[in-house]
Amino acid sequence: MPGLSEYEPIVGRYVIEELRMLASKLSGRTVQMVNSTAVGGGVAEILNRMMPLLLEMGIDARWDVIKGGDKFFWVTKTIHNALHGAAEGLSQDMIDEFMQTSEANNRAIDCNADIVFIHDPQPIALVQQKESRGNKWIWRCHVDVSNPNPQVWEFLRRFIVKYDASVFSAPQFSQVLPIRQALISPSIDPLADKNRELTRNEIEEVLHRFGIKRDKPIITQVSRFDFLKDPVGVIEAFRMVRKSVDCQLILAGGTASDDPESEIVLNEVMKSADGDEDIHVLLIPPGSNVEINALQRASSVVVQKSIKEGFGLTVSEALWKGKPVVASAVGGIPLQIKHRFSGMLCHSVEGASNSIKYLLNNPDFAKQLGDNGREQVRSHHLLTRHLTEYLLLFLSLYSDADVVNL
Repeated sequence: MPGLSEYEPIVGRYVIEELRMLASKLSGRTVQMVNSTAVGGGVAEILNRMMPLLLEMGIDARWDVIKGGDKFFWVTKTIHNALHGAAEGLSQDMIDEFMQTSEANNRAIDCNADIVFIHDPQPIALVQQKESRGNKWIWRCHVDVSNPNPQVWEFLRRFIVKYDASVFSAPQFSQVLPIRQALISPSIDPLADKNRELTRNEIEEVLHRFGIKRDKPIITQVSRFDFLKDPVGVIEAFRMVRKSVDCQLILAGGTASDDPESEIVLNEVMKSADGDEDIHVLLIPPGSNVEINALQRASSVVVQKSIKEGFGLTVSEALWKGKPVVASAVGGIPLQIKHRFSGMLCHSVEGASNSIKYLLNNPDFAKQLGDNGREQVRSHHLLTRHLTEYLLLFLSLYSDADVVNL
């Protein structure tokens, strides 16, 4: 894991000095992160990169992961989909399962740090410990809650209002709450294996291992297999493109331990691909960071055709590699892409297809988009910015301010 000083050539000395100064003001405070999985998904990935840097800066930080059975994670998947606007709500049996598992986690996880930082709905009920502890609590929402299912939102809100602060990834996700809210977008680590520079040999070795040739342009989407990532829609767009431009598609993704729906989605993707030799469906395990990096760097166009999206870190990952990106104008993606300047935004399968075709036929324009996108990420979406805003939020918990503007 790289040390903080190794980021200085990328972000500048001032950013590193500011981080150390802010951390020094939290001397003696303890921070506890809690989420639902140690691997798979953007939250776990960010925490894996962030925790060592917090410790290096002298902050006593630890990370706990809740436990739950299959029934619990089916309930939390229903909550996840409902927060994105799905009509299905929670039955009383589902609420009972959620509460029973939450009570077991409350007994197992001692939330006694000065600042307890809860990520997403799965561990949200741990806040029931707050009253007896007298410590500070933050709830971090990583998903798109711009139009949540009212019943599910009300169920979660009874817990959210007990927190001292909430964090959302995009302005449109903000809700009417009696607690302070902060807008803090996620980030990528430019020095992680998923984003660092690779040699040509490293890239070619990965392509050879997956049986992918560079004899035609590569279009790639990297995402866990989730209906909201619309991998079947990507296949439809690809087939429209291929009618006029000979190309190939990579759908690379994995599963997360807290997402029981992914196998169903993967089966639908395989059925839609139907043995097409130009469609490479790659089920890659957690930790395949060099492989993801190589696949994106080998691509002519990277796609993120989400139906809903909390932020979409795969967009920033591709932009950091200087790749032209075609992505849906949903969730936090428009925070990363300015249309026709740092990428192409789309609203449909047809729109994605047209944008991909245009980029494949106009390589100079595609390169300019990629160059602009890399600078966008350098300025706004790197881990050091994310850390700075978290430290400012922690400090604000000990001030009299009513509103946090980060």
